[in-house]
Amino acid sequence: MGNLLNGVSFKEPTTVEDCDSTWETDSGGDEEQGDEDEEADKDGFEDSGAEELGSEVTDSSQNDSNALEQNIKPKRSFYAARDLYKYRHQYPQNFKDLRCQNDLCNLRFYMNKIPFKPDGVYIEDILNKWKSDYDKLEHNHTYIQWLFPLREQGLNFYAKELTSYEIEEFKKTKEATKRFIMAYKIMLDFFGLKLVDKNGNVSRAANWQDRFHHLNESQHNYLRITRILKSLGELGYEHFKSPLVKVFLQESIVENTIPNMKQSALEYFVYTIKVRRERRRLLRYACLYYQPPEHFIWGPPTKQKVQQCKLVKKTTASNRQLKKHSQKSKDAKTEQEPETARIDSLEEKLTGNAQVEETKQETAEVHPSDESVEDFKDIMTTETDSAKIEKSKLNNLPTHINDTTSSSLKVDKLMEQNTEDLSNESNTDRILIVDTIDESSKDCLCSLSPGTTANAENITPSENKLEKENKAK
Repeated sequence: MGNLLNGVSFKEPTTVEDCDSTWETDSGGDEEQGDEDEEADKDGFEDSGAEELGSEVTDSSQNDSNALEQNIKPKRSFYAARDLYKYRHQYPQNFKDLRCQNDLCNLRFYMNKIPFKPDGVYIEDILNKWKSDYDKLEHNHTYIQWLFPLREQGLNFYAKELTSYEIEEFKKTKEATKRFIMAYKIMLDFFGLKLVDKNGNVSRAANWQDRFHHLNESQHNYLRITRILKSLGELGYEHFKSPLVKVFLQESIVENTIPNMKQSALEYFVYTIKVRRERRRLLRYACLYYQPPEHFIWGPPTKQKVQQCKLVKKTTASNRQLKKHSQKSKDAKTEQEPETARIDSLEEKLTGNAQVEETKQETAEVHPSDESVEDFKDIMTTETDSAKIEKSKLNNLPTHINDTTSSSLKVDKLMEQNTEDLSNESNTDRILIVDTIDESSKDCLCSLSPGTTANAENITPSENKLEKENKAK
């Protein structure tokens, strides 16, 4: 058969990411064929791995020291990742084809031809006498390497490693495969489980409560489970792995009946499965129930980033909505302020107009209205005409009378001038009429200007009075 690694370059993994190609071909679904995944996993020795899964994330909402300790995200084990990487890739770093040197001791043991060493017990004795002997199965540490052989050395150095040739011969031997399934059932019963059908489905056995409790306390059995899963894949029962791992994930994470198994199930059991599609299914199932959810470090990394981006976008959208709502409130307030100012100015205008109207009314009480002014003008015009008639009469008098009446004529001119000023300016507040005048006050009266206040009697002139004065003079 030759060395399987002829012409194949192999790179020893140095990080957890180099060892894990579970999510490398993930397209968001499980539509890929299992065979294609398996071939890609076998041939692609230089797996680049997924992006870092063990990056620590701090929870800002927890501030006290106890909460911070609880929120420290666990890291994946490089030892576990490297061990399962080598198993999935047929142990390429130290593979040896010992077809000629190996005497097929593992196959001969299952054919009941030789006992296992160092105890010297045959396979038929184990299948018939050790069944349900939980103390012997628990404390004996040499039989497990013979019941579930691998292509790697175990704790029992008497046990021989499998070879590729022996594996092929084992699969062809029905007697060996039949006994191998019986040995698997014995170990399932020891763990509190039972095989349901030929597809490898398992369920709880009648003694599950006691056995789960023991399994939760006796954690060295987790190494045995890992070996059993590896051996199932080596001897042609790869399809038995997923149902068993699914039950252990359910009991440890969902049901919490075996809580101490949670880390081993995720670090070891899942990664014994060679088909990436099956690993992704199991990890997605575990991710649904893992607590706290932010501490689930087994992937998918791309989905985690997408979820974080969605959360950031959602937060950003919420902030934008709040900002937009705040801006709308500010705009509404800004629009309301000019409207309020306009209303206030309108109210001020209305108040001012009201005050103006009140002022006008008050002024109307002091000053005559336009109609009163017109009436007064008519009256004054009539009186002026009468004064003009009298003046013409006086002009026809003899000369000696003119001297006597010169002062009176001056007064008449002054009155006429005042009347015209009053008519032009509509100032009817005060009218200065001089009833009598003597020579001493003549110059004073002539120096008076229109609108000047004088110590004179404010009277309303009458035509009869003027006639009397003229006759007297």
